Amino acid sequence: MDKFMEYLASYWWLGVLLLAVVSYKWVLRVLFGMVIVPEDKIGLVTKKFVLFGKYKSLPDGRIIALNGEAGYQADCLAPGLKWGYWIWQYSIKMEKFTSVPAGQIGIVVAKDGKELPTGNILARKVECDGFTDARKFLTNGGYKGKQVDFINAGSYRINTLLFDVIFVDIKKIEEGQVGVVTAADGIPLEKGQIAGKDVPGHNNFQDFDKFLENGGQRGLQTQVILAGSYSLNPWAVKVESVPMQEVPIGYVGIVISYVGEEGKDVTGESFKHGNIVEKGQKGVWSTPLDPGKYPINTYTHKIQAVPTTNLVLNWADARTESHNLDKNLSTITVRSRDGFQFNLDVSQIIHIPSTDAPKVIARFGSVQNLVSQVLEPTIGNYFRNSAQSSDVIAFLSSRQERQESAKNRISEVLADYNVHAVDTLIGDINPPESLMKTLTDRKIAEQEQVTYETQMMAQKVRQKLASETALADMQGEIVTAQQSVQIAERKADVAVKDAEGKAKSLRLGAGAEADAVKIKAEAEAFKVDAIGKAEASKIENIGNATATAYTNQAKAMGVDNFSKYKITEAIGENKIQIIPQVLISGGDGNSNPMSGLLGMELMKMIKTEKDEKSESVKASK
Repeated sequence: MDKFMEYLASYWWLGVLLLAVVSYKWVLRVLFGMVIVPEDKIGLVTKKFVLFGKYKSLPDGRIIALNGEAGYQADCLAPGLKWGYWIWQYSIKMEKFTSVPAGQIGIVVAKDGKELPTGNILARKVECDGFTDARKFLTNGGYKGKQVDFINAGSYRINTLLFDVIFVDIKKIEEGQVGVVTAADGIPLEKGQIAGKDVPGHNNFQDFDKFLENGGQRGLQTQVILAGSYSLNPWAVKVESVPMQEVPIGYVGIVISYVGEEGKDVTGESFKHGNIVEKGQKGVWSTPLDPGKYPINTYTHKIQAVPTTNLVLNWADARTESHNLDKNLSTITVRSRDGFQFNLDVSQIIHIPSTDAPKVIARFGSVQNLVSQVLEPTIGNYFRNSAQSSDVIAFLSSRQERQESAKNRISEVLADYNVHAVDTLIGDINPPESLMKTLTDRKIAEQEQVTYETQMMAQKVRQKLASETALADMQGEIVTAQQSVQIAERKADVAVKDAEGKAKSLRLGAGAEADAVKIKAEAEAFKVDAIGKAEASKIENIGNATATAYTNQAKAMGVDNFSKYKITEAIGENKIQIIPQVLISGGDGNSNPMSGLLGMELMKMIKTEKDEKSESVKASK
């Protein structure tokens, strides 16, 4: 054991060397104040004390030392080997670089610096290499608090003893949107203004220090930012995304500006209903916007879309156009002079010229106000007054004239409001049911009267036809009788000639018997002649008697009744059923049942007469 200890004692220096190798950093740190700062870090220095010199302690209100005072030091240690920072006097804290991710920015709060001027909420920008040089920041007059300036994506050697860095997303404005900006700092707005004036040079509010330098005003801004990505300090500006203002096809956009300089009215003395000014001034702009999309600040400007095509407005309960300007219009209720109340639908077609659209907006504020304040009372009152000056029947029967009169009158009224009345159309008219029933009954009565007159005329025609037919039938029988007489006479002549021939033949054949035969032939010829003349006379007498009988019957019965009698006789001989199973009366109510009874009696007379004729014929034979 003693020998081992002696051996170790002889090599003591090896222990010292081994200890030095193992703890060289600590040894160097203690003896020489050595500090090694890694490549990805910085060294934050805190001085523990100062025993001698002018700058032993920090001034009141300061936390960062610029002149070697005890406390947090402005200068930090960059990566590498540093000497003289003895462990008993200095505390070194290793801090990673401040890395701002892509798509974000770093907004900064300074823990030390000058106090902000009264009324300011953000510290103005000072040259300090993007907050990497704390000493320069403080010596250049940097202010304590929230900074206007910020750092973009990247890695920075920032003294976190002086600066706090907060990461925020960059601001993105989508397509079809605009960014409405409100500035948190700047000059106060002038009295009567609602938004700050446009100032140049601030790169869409990304350089807010330049905005302040150029006289930017606090509050709502007239200028907007378009679609894109912007590095905006949220402590400096707040951005609201709103849709772009669109003027549809068939419309013009009338701009109403609430900001800008007071302009002079460009309409002159003739138009006294609004302030129409040049573009950029406060008031209604005289130049309309064509169809399209516009990056308009909806808080400082308003666009009223005015249709330039023909506009149809319906005073009807069940019909509304797509523009919805007539959604509050309803069927017009009127009262006639004779006290009837009824409803009517009206359609009004109007046109607003694009050149007159600013005047309409300046006067009414919107097309909807034009409809409710002018068109609705004008058209409603016109038709109410028109109805009261006429009874309901006259109103209904003069629809075309009243429509034309309404068009002319409404055109005169609307012309005073810079609106062109294209046409006025009267739609459905709904008279009261009691009136419609009265009119219907009257029309039915008129049609029935016409029907009765037609039926009476038909009866007269039928009577005349029957009379003419009876006369024609009798004429045929007379002709037939005459022909029968002629036939009988011809037959008699033939018989006489035949007898004469036979007599001559007998005389030639038997001369001896001539006298006897002559006497016989003469007797026979006399007999035949007498018979023929008797037949002819009979036929002629029958025909004459028939004709006389027809004439006497016609005189006794009357022409109409005799015609009915002959018609009935003909129907009876042919066995035609003329009386239906169900008897329906009609006509003038005077002839239907009696006609049927008369027909039955006439058929009986026809049958009796036919029987008498048959018996007389048999007796003659």
